[in-house]
Amino acid sequence: MGASGRVYGVDIDPELVRHLNRRVRDAALRNVHVILADPGDPLLPEPVDRFLVVDTWHHIEDQPGYLALMRKLLRPGGQVVMIDFQKKELPVGPPLAMKVAREDLIRQMEANGFHLSKEHSFLPYQYFLVFEAKRLDL
Repeated sequence: MGASGRVYGVDIDPELVRHLNRRVRDAALRNVHVILADPGDPLLPEPVDRFLVVDTWHHIEDQPGYLALMRKLLRPGGQVVMIDFQKKELPVGPPLAMKVAREDLIRQMEANGFHLSKEHSFLPYQYFLVFEAKRLDL
């Protein structure tokens, strides 16, 4: 990212946005911009290189619509990183019924124009998947 890069911290909860704004201010981070978003739109002001979605995908109501918007907001070669809890009983995380299985997420991403480009396995309770937009044939 470097000194000229920007990070957007996006949430729909006003209290979490206030908390993040305090942390950004206290750490004197000049390249982090916090956005209070709509549930169906991150309200980003420009295209981005990467989306990082951690433990929240199950909260998105219109997931195909959100993926289409993310795809439009990704710069060429950009990535969507999805980290979420494995769909099994764990000592942490949301109830089992709320969890999205790794295989289901991969199918959903592929059906919406993305392909799995990397997978990391160092997290004890979560999967860590990196997706890229599929190239559109011209």
